[in-house]
Amino acid sequence: MLISLTFLEFIYNHMLTIGKITETIINRSPFLREALTEDLINVSALARKIKPEIEENLKKEIKEGAIIMAIKRMTPGFYHKIDLKIRNFMGSLGDFLVRSDLEDFTFENSDTLTMRQMELMQILADKRDTFYAVCRGVSETTIITSSSLAQDIRKVFNSEKEISHSPDLASVTVKLPTVNTEISGIYYYILKHLAWEGINIVEIVSTTNEFTIVVNSNDIDSTFSTLMQLKKLSKTAEVEEA
Repeated sequence: MLISLTFLEFIYNHMLTIGKITETIINRSPFLREALTEDLINVSALARKIKPEIEENLKKEIKEGAIIMAIKRMTPGFYHKIDLKIRNFMGSLGDFLVRSDLEDFTFENSDTLTMRQMELMQILADKRDTFYAVCRGVSETTIITSSSLAQDIRKVFNSEKEISHSPDLASVTVKLPTVNTEISGIYYYILKHLAWEGINIVEIVSTTNEFTIVVNSNDIDSTFSTLMQLKKLSKTAEVEEA
């Protein structure tokens, strides 16, 4: 039996609801969903803004009041549900380790790049206090290290194609509790607050229980202060709840 495309579109459009479309649009912006949860958004203004898109999906005009009602009926959602877990987690963060005078080198991957890295590791064997992190991607490899090694890197990787170089960097390494892999939204929570402070993140390096944020040197004080504030507020919240 043949069913016309027009009939299928009719069925599909009637399956869509104002509430479902509204939630889909809002969920495209995590910041927006969270702001709604915390009552920081003017619901009427939001309804007016998304009204044209909802009408386009439904192929008909709808009243603004119906959208407002749909927004208010939305469940608190993911961010609200995990908020308490994340706050408790932030309060149990370990020490923060700050490093300065770092540089970032990115090279194009090649057949000889791995051998160059082995040469560098031999140099690092006698410099245990020197910071060194490497991240290999599909087509490029980034090396983050102390500025004191910059000349060695230039020499060792002289024949490799350099894609970028960023000097005058600093980092904050956060010691994470072992439960960090069991709680979703942790990195989002940290990066969100750094973004709100206008801090540009140059690189992120992570291991199972460590999380290192690399920023420009002039942003390191703000980065450290923001992380300390998150830890402090989380501990304060724990005391109040107790």
